[in-house]
Amino acid sequence: MDGGPAIPHQPSDTDGPGTPAAPGTPAPADNRFAVLGPVRAWRGGEALPSGSPQQRALLAALLLRDGRTATAPELIDAIWGEDPPQQALATIRTYASRLRKVLDPELLVSDAGGYAIRLRHQEALDLGIARTLAGDADKARTAGDRILARTLLARALDLWDGEPLAGVPGPHAETERTRLTEWRFQLLETRLDLDLEVGQHAEAVSELTALTAAHPLRERLRELLMLALYRSGRQAEALAVYADTRRLLADELGVDPRPELSALQQRILNADAELARAEDPAPAAAPVPVRPAQLPATVPDFTGRAPFVDELGEILAGSEGQVMAVSALAGIGGVGKTTLAVHVAHAARPHFPDGQLYVDLQGTEPRPVLPEAVLGSFLRALGTPDSAIPDSPADRAALYRSTLDGRRVLVLLDNARDAAQVRPLLPGTAGCAALVTSRVRMSGLAGAHLVDLDVMSPEEALQLFTRIVGAERVGAERQAALDVVGACGFLPLAIRIAASRLAARRTWTVSVLAAKLADERRRLDELQSGDLAVKATFELGYGQLEPAQQRAFRLLGLADGPDISLAAAAAVLDLPEHDTEDLLEALVDCSLLESAAPGRYRFHDLVRLYARACAERDEQPAGGREAALDRLLDFYLATASRVYALERPGDRLPAHLSETRRPGLVLTEPRAALDWLFAEADPLLACVRQSAGRPGALRRAVDLLWAAKDLSESGANSKQYESAALTLCEAARAARDPRAEGRARTTLTMVHLFVGRFDEADEQARQAMELARLAGDPLPSCWAPNDRGIIALYQKRHEDGERFLLEAIENFRADANFIGEASALCNLSRIHVVLGRLDSAIDLAQQGIAIYDRMGLTLRLANGRYALGIALTQAGRLTEALDQLGEALSLFHDNRQPLWEGVTHFRLAEAHLAAQRPTLAAKHAEQAIALRGIGGEWRRATVLTVLGKALRRLGQPDRARACWRDAEAVFLQLGSAELAEVQALLASELAA
Repeated sequence: MDGGPAIPHQPSDTDGPGTPAAPGTPAPADNRFAVLGPVRAWRGGEALPSGSPQQRALLAALLLRDGRTATAPELIDAIWGEDPPQQALATIRTYASRLRKVLDPELLVSDAGGYAIRLRHQEALDLGIARTLAGDADKARTAGDRILARTLLARALDLWDGEPLAGVPGPHAETERTRLTEWRFQLLETRLDLDLEVGQHAEAVSELTALTAAHPLRERLRELLMLALYRSGRQAEALAVYADTRRLLADELGVDPRPELSALQQRILNADAELARAEDPAPAAAPVPVRPAQLPATVPDFTGRAPFVDELGEILAGSEGQVMAVSALAGIGGVGKTTLAVHVAHAARPHFPDGQLYVDLQGTEPRPVLPEAVLGSFLRALGTPDSAIPDSPADRAALYRSTLDGRRVLVLLDNARDAAQVRPLLPGTAGCAALVTSRVRMSGLAGAHLVDLDVMSPEEALQLFTRIVGAERVGAERQAALDVVGACGFLPLAIRIAASRLAARRTWTVSVLAAKLADERRRLDELQSGDLAVKATFELGYGQLEPAQQRAFRLLGLADGPDISLAAAAAVLDLPEHDTEDLLEALVDCSLLESAAPGRYRFHDLVRLYARACAERDEQPAGGREAALDRLLDFYLATASRVYALERPGDRLPAHLSETRRPGLVLTEPRAALDWLFAEADPLLACVRQSAGRPGALRRAVDLLWAAKDLSESGANSKQYESAALTLCEAARAARDPRAEGRARTTLTMVHLFVGRFDEADEQARQAMELARLAGDPLPSCWAPNDRGIIALYQKRHEDGERFLLEAIENFRADANFIGEASALCNLSRIHVVLGRLDSAIDLAQQGIAIYDRMGLTLRLANGRYALGIALTQAGRLTEALDQLGEALSLFHDNRQPLWEGVTHFRLAEAHLAAQRPTLAAKHAEQAIALRGIGGEWRRATVLTVLGKALRRLGQPDRARACWRDAEAVFLQLGSAELAEVQALLASELAA
């Protein structure tokens, strides 16, 4: 497949910088060189001696001339300038002789009293590779492929290994060093510009902040930083960068910012919408009607599908005078296969002037049309008299192919049952083509181009709805119209039915229709108009299934969630995985189920409603439906419990969870276990919510949510996790189950705590403690006081925090829960830090680390090192603190904990600030902010406070004030104790 310009090979770990080894580049034994750093040479993987600094200067001068000859006087001037030694010419010859002995034969040549290095390949020099990459990047950008251009520039920049020509003396080296450094900056600025063009503005802010601090007078960097901040929603900081720049240029150079920077400031002030780029879609070609034809009429309001129209049109156009093209469209009933096929066929008519044939093969009917009947009809349409049409199906197929020989005919075979029905109807000559639609994928058709048709995009769906209903009615109720097409699952047939009903009822508003479709129990009944009905379309496909396939279809439709894994589906069906996979793949082939990814399956929303209706009608006894959902809940709980145990060996939680009748997956490696948990996050949390209202499932659902706490703690699924926790709290309170409610409120405590809602978190933890005492449940009795201790720390109620944490430690020890004990010890360390008991704080954190280390807990060890890093920072032992926090950061990153990764960046910023390294402090603070939405507004405001301190030390007071004002607004809204500090910072800056 042609994917654009080739990307040059990157060096391996054994190569020197800029030493590619891909085919078409230098052979492994060739000489290779580097000048974008220290001047070095290799033969294969072996580093070669490059001699004294002056000898390296000679080598660099020759390499930088691109194979052109350098005379002896030029080389003397390049190495020594105006003060050469007396024997300069002899020295040059000595250096050349030594290089010739080291390098490949004939590489260094003598020419006209001078010397030249003639490289066999441009890629033999890292600078040559960089030029190639930069040139390819420029071409890719011109062609509109910004992502490829960005990748190529990043690879070019990776070739720099420090300062170019490092350690090489002489005026020529100094000039070239300056030139190469400036070129690198130009490439870097271009790459950063591309970062912004492809939407990586939040990530670019951190790098740009550090670069502007290191190179304050480069206005282009500041322009990019302003744009990145503005696109990240940080308008005030973007304007503050301009103010800092104007002040700096006036103070340092006595000049104003360049016009481009001033223009950008004005556009930001005006909130110029053009700062967000958009591309115009390519217009779709209109069909040109050509006679003769059997094609049905195309619908006048055909909408969207531009990629499929273009793809199929190109295939059919390419069949002219070449080979037969078979394009098979497969998809769910009602997705618009026939509509698209007819539309494409009409568009392709100019390429088939000898005719277009059409037949509805009725593949979804009990008695599909026989191929021999179709052949007879086609032969008549092609001018064959009835008397000349043979009786034998094989003879008819042979005559059909002979009749098409030399002609250019398009054959549209609609609604095929399977490949066997289609094969006899395919043309066999060059210049003809067949277009096939079916609910079954035609994988059995040799050489067929298969197209799986999906539902419409939301924009296409709204456009189709508007064309039928009218722009005036839809424009007055746009949101209601979006609700309608969403309820239709963006299925074209459903949209057409809903829109036709509304168009025929002038007294209805769009909102009335939206309300009718909002009721899932009545939705399929509402989606019928005249002879069109979504339910009837699905019924045709369901009626073709074998009994085992029908059962699988019914039961899988009961489970909530966006998709389901093969293992989870096997639990629902109570079958081995290989039998389950056979059934699911059969449903995929029939377009009643979609393969979301290898081993994952999903229903269209309306198909799921139909499957549930089938389950209520056909699944007898009714208890079988509840049993299927119970098996799914047990599967998730058993597996999540195993994931928790692998992540936290020795933690007592799994021993306190509800028993399950069905085993989960066998997982033995923590990373694979976490992979499973995050992959299953959405369907697992959907199962929790669905189980909250089912008899006998509430306690297991609560335990499943607790066992899956990594989904909340990582920050990746916090909103869905919170929704599930709220649902469980309400269900447990309604059921008057103190055990379930106490545990549910503990999970809700974690959610509030992670996002900085401390009052709500404390109230949930307080209720959890009371419910735990009532139910005699040791789990909330341990974790709720631990959480209340953390909350008290953040609210600066340190004596309360110490009391709660001591209670938690006592309860953890009573339950022999060493993991919980270590967590509480580390949290108590934090309390002792703010109370000024630094020796005790360090000791408590080390006790927690010792427990984690003894039990081999890498992730929890990160929490311990994090706590110890904070204590060491406050004790002034900054080198040790940075080591501990750096290790914690690496562990959090490896274990996919973005929330704690961001918080650790914040702590590293604090430590670097204390160590008088404001540039690094700003960089880490920016990286914490880049994890936007993780940890809530309170955490963002605390990071902004520290970022402002770093920026003030970097001489950017306007931007510092912008950060503090944002933080002040958040703390004021939350009523946080940190408000006083940030107001004091603002006051001190104003006074200065």
